[in-house]
Amino acid sequence: MSRFLPKLWGYANVPLRQKYCNSLVRLLSTVSSPSPSVRDRAHCNVGTIGHVDHGKTTLTAAITKIQSKKGLAEFLSYEQIDRAPEEKARGITINACHIGYATNERTYAHTDCPGHADYIKNMISGASQMDGAILVVAATDGQMPQTREHLLLAKQVGIQRIIVFINKADLVDEEVLELVEIEMREMLTDFGFDGVNSPVICGSALLALREDNESPFGVKAIEELLKQCDSYIPTPQRDIVAPFILPIDNAFTVPGRGTVVVGTIKRGTIVRNSDADLLGFNQNLKTSVSDIQIFRKSVPQALAGENVGALLRGIKISAVERGMLLCATGSEDISNHFEGSMYLLSRSEGGRVKPMLSKYIQQLFSMTWNVPARIDIVPSEAMLMPGEHGQVRVTLLRKMVMTPGQAFTIRENGATVATGMITQRLPSLDLPKNKLSKASVVC
Repeated sequence: MSRFLPKLWGYANVPLRQKYCNSLVRLLSTVSSPSPSVRDRAHCNVGTIGHVDHGKTTLTAAITKIQSKKGLAEFLSYEQIDRAPEEKARGITINACHIGYATNERTYAHTDCPGHADYIKNMISGASQMDGAILVVAATDGQMPQTREHLLLAKQVGIQRIIVFINKADLVDEEVLELVEIEMREMLTDFGFDGVNSPVICGSALLALREDNESPFGVKAIEELLKQCDSYIPTPQRDIVAPFILPIDNAFTVPGRGTVVVGTIKRGTIVRNSDADLLGFNQNLKTSVSDIQIFRKSVPQALAGENVGALLRGIKISAVERGMLLCATGSEDISNHFEGSMYLLSRSEGGRVKPMLSKYIQQLFSMTWNVPARIDIVPSEAMLMPGEHGQVRVTLLRKMVMTPGQAFTIRENGATVATGMITQRLPSLDLPKNKLSKASVVC
C-alpha cells in the first residue's frame, strides 16, 4: 500500500485527463522528501501572499534553490511551481501550490498563493492552512489593491504573524525602500498586526535565484528571511488529542487503489486504518483511511498541521468535492443553519457603502469551500451599518460542517464585504424549491 502515491506522482503515464488529477499531481509532486531526521523537527505552515506580479512564485523558487544547496529542499523552478497550462499561458499563479523545505530549526510546508483578484477564493483556501505569512510587495509598486485584500483575508482566517519581503529592491534607491517600509508598517498596524515589530526584509528574488552572493539583496536576503521565519513565527501549539478533522483541498484517483484526498490536518491525529466520515455538500459518507502519505512517504500516522494525502476505502472520486471534511467517525455533523457574529466592513476598508438588511444572499467562504449563503440580522428588523458588528443567522444552500469558532468571509461583486465567526450550530432548515429566499428563518 505504501507505493500508491509515489507511483502516481513519479511516473509519466499518469492519467492526467481525470478531473482532479492534473491539479493534484502539480500540488503534491512539488513537495520535497526530507530525511527522517528532518521530519522529527518542529513543523510550521507558511506561505506567500500579495499582489499579482510582485514576485511571490519567484521568491518561493529562490527559497527552494538556496535550501537545496544545503540538502534541505528540492529545487523547484518558477516553471515547475506554476506548471498548469493555464498558468503558463497567462504567466500568473492560479492554484495555490504546496512546497516542502526545511531550515536548521524546523520543517515548512509553504503555500504559494495566487495574487490575481479573479482567483481570490484559491488564496482564501491557501491562507486558511497557514500559521504565518510572507507578504511580498514590489519596491517598484508599493502597496496595491490585492496587498490590502490579502492582509485583510489573512487577518480574518486567523494569521497573526506577518513578515514583509520587499522584492525588486535592486531596482530602486534607498529612499524608495524606506518609504515602502514605512508604508507597509503603517498598513500592518491598520489591519491589526504588529507593524512596529514585524520583520521587513529588502531583497530581490531574481538575484537570489541567480545565486548572487555579493549583493545584500540576493542570497543573503533569502537567508535573513528564513531566519526571521524561524524566530518570528512561533511553532503553533496544536491539538493532537481531539478527534481529527481534515479539510479537503483536492482529490484524485489512483488507478487500482482508490480515491486520495489531500489537505492540511486542522486537529487531531490520523492513524492508518482508522474509521472516518466524509462530510459536506449534503453528504455524510462512511469510510476508512487505508494509507497516509507525507512528503511522498507512507507513514502510520499524521499529526495536526501536516499536509497529507489519505487513501480512502470505498469512496468514488465523483462523490468528493473540494471543501468537504474528513473527520473521525461521529465527531462532527452537517447542517445548513448556524448562529454567528459578523463584522460589516466599512467603505474605507473596501466594504459596502449601504447597510445590510436581513435576507441578504451572497457567496460565503470558509476554510477550503464556498457556497451561496443567506444572512439574517438578529433581530430580523434590524440593520447592520458598515463598520458595525452584529449577531446573525447564517443559512447555507448546502449542508456543511461549521464548528464554533470557525471563521467565514462574505464576498460581493469581487470584494470582501464582511467577516464573521460561527458561535453555534442550529438544526437544519428546509429550503422550499432549494431557494434560500424561501427559507423560514426565525431571528
